[in-house]
Amino acid sequence: MSRWRPRAAAATVWYLRLLALLNVVTVLAVPFRDQVQDHNEGEFFTPYLLTAGLGSVVLSIFLAVAMRRRKRAAWIFNTALAGLTFLVYVLFMAWPPEDGYDYAKHPFNWFSITLTGLFLVALLTGRKEFTSKGDSSNPKTAAATFVAGLLAGAGVGAFLVWLNNSLAGAHFWDLYRYALGRMVTIAPSQHLDSVISVPTWVNAVINTMSAVLFLLVIYVAFRSPRDKELLTPEDERRLRDLLDRQGGRDSLGYFALRRDKAVVFSPSGKAAVTYRVVGGVSLASGDPIGDPEAWPGAIDAWLTEAREHAWAPAVMGASEEAGVIYARHGLDALELGDEAIVELDEFSLDGRAMRVVRQAYNRVKRAGYTVRIRRHEDVPECEMAELVERADQWRDGATERGFSMALGRLGDPDDGRCVMLECHDAEGELQALLSFVPWGEKGLSLDLMRRARDTENGLMEFMVIELLQRAGEVQLERVSLNFAMFRSVFERGSKLGAGPVLRLWRSVLGFFSRWWQIESLYRANAKYRPIWEPRYLLFEKSSEIPRIGIASARAEGFITAPSLPALFRRRHARPAVVGPRVPTAERTGKG
Repeated sequence: MSRWRPRAAAATVWYLRLLALLNVVTVLAVPFRDQVQDHNEGEFFTPYLLTAGLGSVVLSIFLAVAMRRRKRAAWIFNTALAGLTFLVYVLFMAWPPEDGYDYAKHPFNWFSITLTGLFLVALLTGRKEFTSKGDSSNPKTAAATFVAGLLAGAGVGAFLVWLNNSLAGAHFWDLYRYALGRMVTIAPSQHLDSVISVPTWVNAVINTMSAVLFLLVIYVAFRSPRDKELLTPEDERRLRDLLDRQGGRDSLGYFALRRDKAVVFSPSGKAAVTYRVVGGVSLASGDPIGDPEAWPGAIDAWLTEAREHAWAPAVMGASEEAGVIYARHGLDALELGDEAIVELDEFSLDGRAMRVVRQAYNRVKRAGYTVRIRRHEDVPECEMAELVERADQWRDGATERGFSMALGRLGDPDDGRCVMLECHDAEGELQALLSFVPWGEKGLSLDLMRRARDTENGLMEFMVIELLQRAGEVQLERVSLNFAMFRSVFERGSKLGAGPVLRLWRSVLGFFSRWWQIESLYRANAKYRPIWEPRYLLFEKSSEIPRIGIASARAEGFITAPSLPALFRRRHARPAVVGPRVPTAERTGKG
């Protein structure tokens, strides 16, 4: 029986997909639609969910997606509805209604009842395959959404009916009952027909509100749960212990301490994966934290949790080493771009290749600018508060950006090992800030960049060069700078002999660089002649890449989801905030 369960579960998904296609055909093909409707209303049965309606198209597609993700709630819904449909068909076949019509004499009815029965058998056979949990609050929230939406929609409908009613004698309760009936597709009574007459568009608006409410209720009922616990103080302590021992492996390791992430540890506790659930995607970032030998245990635990809740697993910004291990667990890789790393023992301002950077550095230095380098723990509290305030003033826009390569806070007492660069002009006025997070004992990783708008060109290059030349002040051996997305496309696409596809791809990226700084970040990094380390996007199924892309853009702050009423929002159990929280810069260090 165990080998039949996956096949039976897959069969239910394909049945719902086929029904969605047939319903689309019935909506578009008028003769077929009329025939199906005649069957539904006359002497024939139709298979489960074949109703020749647009609502059935949407419902079939939604249920097919939910069943493919093995959601338990979708299985319960289908089993209950298909079972009820099958039972009604059996009763009509066995006991004809009072008019004595014999439904059993038509072969099409036997075909419909057989197909519905087979679907029900497949549901029952594949029951144990549907293990993905839903949010425990979904049924109550869906019921509340239905009631509230129905009452509110009927109120709006009653107002429209009142404005456009061409007959007299209708009271408010008549108007409300008419709109409420239309919301649930119930034909109005003879009394309402005698006192209410409205244009067709009014009924269409009410029916549209009903369809929107239906979709909203289905979404709320089947949505995946969000992770309920973000980083707790104990989780953060354990992660810091792992970073103290293995933090030099990954330049993005410190960003695992973002407090809007959750964490899952390996059974041994020697490794961990940090992630955030966005739009049903369990989005991890960077490499797992801790001992590489324990990475598989942490990855297994993370994937198990994702599959248990029907989350799509994905990793942003993994290194090649981690990508290989993730691939052994069934994830595919797509190169995102390259991280610019400067090794201090190989860096020099000498030579023709560094002429542009050298000139920018000397120009700013002659203008009287100076740079102060300090660990955050060495900055007095009053000065740090002023730096945070100035940095917030310089932030471009209200959207907080950064997830995989930004810390998301500035001035937190727990981040004392971070390094602050303060740039002052000739008059001693603060003009720019850079903040770096620790990368092991002798490395730094750029977190954020902020500056006043009217500052000297080349100011950021000046500050970076000052850090590289004065590395001894913070015992520095290597620095991770910006992340250059699709770097290889810009580099190879500009060379002689680049093919038409590569040139087209480069042109497309150049167009989008007007808003997202894709090409400018690459060129800003290339000035320092860095070592380019590739970073990868890891995913389980290619069909989920668009969904993962949207979730990544939301997590990084490039897309802001529209706000929902408080009824539909789910909050985390604990807003894990320790210390002051300040939004990240409009331009974070890693893009």
